[in-house]
Amino acid sequence: MSSWVKKGLKTGIVTTHYPKEDENAPGISPGFPSDTNCDKIDSETLLSSCPTNALYQKNHLIKIEPELCVHCYRCLRNIEKPLTWDDGFKWATMKKGYTYLPKEFRNSIHILVVDAGDCGACLNEVKLLNNPFYNMHRLGFFITPSPRKADVLLVVGPVTEHMKTALLKAYKAMPTPKRVMAVGACSLNAGVFKDSFVVTSGVEEILPVDIKIPGCPPPPLAILDGLLTLMGDKKGKKYE
Repeated sequence: MSSWVKKGLKTGIVTTHYPKEDENAPGISPGFPSDTNCDKIDSETLLSSCPTNALYQKNHLIKIEPELCVHCYRCLRNIEKPLTWDDGFKWATMKKGYTYLPKEFRNSIHILVVDAGDCGACLNEVKLLNNPFYNMHRLGFFITPSPRKADVLLVVGPVTEHMKTALLKAYKAMPTPKRVMAVGACSLNAGVFKDSFVVTSGVEEILPVDIKIPGCPPPPLAILDGLLTLMGDKKGKKYE
C-alpha cells in the first residue's frame, strides 16, 4: 500500500493543463483531415474511398465536411498519397446569433446527458470527462440526472424513434435559460445510421441546437472545448 502512495506523490498531478495551456499529449485526439492541394494527392481515389461523402473537391483543393466524417481513416491509411491530417480537437461550432449563458452560471453548469440511441462510443467519451485526467469539475461543469436542475442538454446518438418523446420531455422539463449541445456525427446528421427507418436525421430535427461537436466519436477534449465555447470562454465557429 505504501508503494502506491509513494508512486502517487512521485507522479504528481496528471490532470490536463487545458484550457490554460494547449494539450499536445499523443493520443488525445483522432484528428481530422485538413484541406489538401489536389496536386499532392490522388483526388479520385480519395473521394471514392469516403463512405459518408465527407470529402469534396472545390477548385484545386480536397476539402472536408467535418459533420459527416466518421474517422474511418480511409483517406489516411493504406493509400499512396493520403490527405494532410490535423491532430487538433477544437471542433466546436455555435449557432449564428447564439447568446452565452449569463455569467452568474459560471462555475456551476449542470449537464443532463441523454443517450438518444448512441452506439456507446460518444457516451463513453462523455463519461471520461469525469476522470482525473480531464476533471471537468475544476472548470465548473457537473453531470446531473435531473432535467429540473440542468442548464445544458447534451445529446449523443441519432435520436431513434423510441427516444423522440423522452428527449422532448427532458428538454421541456429544463428551466430557462437552457442550451442544447449535440455531440458526435450521429447527433448531427445520424452518421452511419442515416436514412435508416428507425432514426431521425439528428437532434436538430427535434430541438434547437446551440453547439455542435463533430467526430465519431469526438474525444473528451473536443467535448470539453465545446462546453467552454458554450460559456464564451472559447470562440467557436458559427453555423447558420
